[in-house]
Amino acid sequence: MNRIAFGFVAAVVLPVMAGAQVTAKRVHLEGQWEAKASDGLHYVMVRSDSSAQFGEQVARWRLVGDSIWFTLGDGAWQVYGLQVAGDRLTLSGGDLDKPVSLRKVGPPTPRPTGLVVPDAPPDTARAWD
Repeated sequence: MNRIAFGFVAAVVLPVMAGAQVTAKRVHLEGQWEAKASDGLHYVMVRSDSSAQFGEQVARWRLVGDSIWFTLGDGAWQVYGLQVAGDRLTLSGGDLDKPVSLRKVGPPTPRPTGLVVPDAPPDTARAWD
């Protein structure tokens, strides 16, 4: 999956916040998220162990201020702006041409045995600033 597709999938993934925007309070992203695209629905599973899964792709995620960071283990973080309103999550910036909205559709499932989560690169290893 190329970076643009990953950016879209990441954007199609992660919403479960309780407030209108991400603030200093604990934000819970865990759950199954759905995004609608021209080619159909895309689903992302976000787990509390900092893993996210979409199809065969597995990423590590982290919240930093009002941003969410993803890595596929390629040594760089993909960084997106994050806004939450109800059960909707909107990701913007990074490699996205326009903001992407996701909707929480269910709880997280346990991580399958043997599924390897990528190591986290250093905070300074971002794909762009």
